[in-house]
Amino acid sequence: MTPVRILFMGTPAFAVPSLVRLLESPHRVVGVVTQPDRPRGRGQRVTAAPIKTVATERAVPVLQPERLSDPDVLSAIRALTPDLAVVAAYGRLLPQVMLDLPRLGVINVHASLLPRWRGAAPVHRAILAGDTETGVTIMRVVLALDAGPMLSNVSTPIDPNETSVDLEERLATLGADELLTVVDQLAREEVSGEPQNDSLVTYARRLERGDSHIDWARPALAVHNQIRGLQPWPLAAAQLNGRRLMLLQSTVEHGRELPSEPGAVLSAGQDGLVVATRPGAIRLIEVQESGRAVMSVGAYLNGRPVAVGDRFEPVPPATA
Repeated sequence: MTPVRILFMGTPAFAVPSLVRLLESPHRVVGVVTQPDRPRGRGQRVTAAPIKTVATERAVPVLQPERLSDPDVLSAIRALTPDLAVVAAYGRLLPQVMLDLPRLGVINVHASLLPRWRGAAPVHRAILAGDTETGVTIMRVVLALDAGPMLSNVSTPIDPNETSVDLEERLATLGADELLTVVDQLAREEVSGEPQNDSLVTYARRLERGDSHIDWARPALAVHNQIRGLQPWPLAAAQLNGRRLMLLQSTVEHGRELPSEPGAVLSAGQDGLVVATRPGAIRLIEVQESGRAVMSVGAYLNGRPVAVGDRFEPVPPATA
C-alpha cells in the first residue's frame, strides 16, 4: 500500500481523534485547515481551536482561511499536493474547486448513521429525538449538505442517560477507527460508495439559545432527553423561586403518575428534586445557577431551601 498524502480539515475536539489517528498511521498529513482563532468560553478570549493546537504540537502546517475559495488559499493547498482531503467537523461547506483538488477526492467523518441527521448538530438531535442508536458514517463530500455516497459506517447504542458530550466523545473515537480503515482502502483502491436513500433523510438543525426552554407539560422522557441533549451548550434552563437554573443531569422517575401541575416539585432531598411532567416525573440530580459552579441538587438545597409544591417556571426563549 502506497501511503496517502492527506489534507485534514477540522476544528473542534470531535475532530482530534481522527487527526491523531492519521498522524500515527503510515499515511502523511501534509497540512491542516481549520477555522480562524475566535473568542471561546465564558471569558470570550480569543483562543486556538483544538485541531490547531494538535497540529502545531506535531509541526504540521496550518491554514486558517476566512474563505476557502480565495485564490491564495487554493494555491497554498495545491502546493501541499494532497492525494486526499479528510473533513471532520470543519464547520463550513466546501466549494467545488476544493472538492476537485485532491486526486482521491474529499471524505467526511459524520457523527450519525446517514441519511438520518444530516447537518450541524447530529449528536444533539439524535438524543433530543430519543434515538436509541446512532453511529458514524464516512462519506464522500459533494456540494449538497452531507448527501454524498457512503463509504462505510459503524453503529452504537445510545445509553438512556448518556449526554451529548459523552456520546460525541465516543463517536469521535469510533469515527477515527473507521476513518483509518477507509483511508487504507482508498489507498488500495478497494472502496466504492453507496448512495443515500433520500426518502429517509432528516436534518439536524444548528442548536439555538431558545432550545433551552423547558416545557414541563411534555412527557418525562422528552424533558430528560432535552436535559442530556443540550450539553455543553445551550443547556436546558428553568426558573425555580426566582432563580435561573441550568439543568445538567436527570433521570426518569418511572411509576410517578401523581396528579400534579407540570413543573411542580414532588419531593426535595439530598438525592435530588423530583419534578412533575405530563405525564410522569423526572429527578434532577445536578444543576448550575447562573454565574456559579455546577453542583449536586443536594448541595444546592443546603443553601436554597425548596419545598414540595414549589413550581419550576420556564425561562422565556428570548433569554434562555
